[in-house]
Amino acid sequence: MRTIQFVIGGEKSGKSLFALKLGEAIGGERAYVATATPVDEEMEKRIKRHKLDRGPSWITFEESVKVGELIENIGGRFDVILIDCLTIWVSNLIYHRLNVEAELKRLILALERKESNFIVVSNEVGMGIVPENPLGREFRTLMGEVNQSFAKISDTVYLMVAGIPLKIKGNLGGESS
Repeated sequence: MRTIQFVIGGEKSGKSLFALKLGEAIGGERAYVATATPVDEEMEKRIKRHKLDRGPSWITFEESVKVGELIENIGGRFDVILIDCLTIWVSNLIYHRLNVEAELKRLILALERKESNFIVVSNEVGMGIVPENPLGREFRTLMGEVNQSFAKISDTVYLMVAGIPLKIKGNLGGESS
């Protein structure tokens, strides 16, 4: 049975580590889809830290743009596929001037068609300050729409706050949502 779990939260809220734990609890063959590219020294360090955190039990696929296409190709081959993260993926789509709505639809269709358990990570960008420039405000609005799309299709949604997961959608193990 396929499930989609969505983990959302602010920067450094513990999203990625929590998502890894969710995936490891499911067991089986695990794939990690990394959307970040090492564009600067800070991002290189972040990528190295994430690789160390997940260790050798995850097979890593690095795909910064065509995530939907990748899921179409690998979905169903793994028990768990973790996508980390939507925020960087959307930034990459914008940078490459690709159609975010079309790529979003392709990714969602791939998730809904494949028989893997999916864990998707994203940043909650709408709870902070209002960006000072139009591009920042446009990005915040777009991410709000992307995050709502994923929350809607997900069986379970967790909001990470200061390293604490708060289940905000889902009914697993007799718990109420």
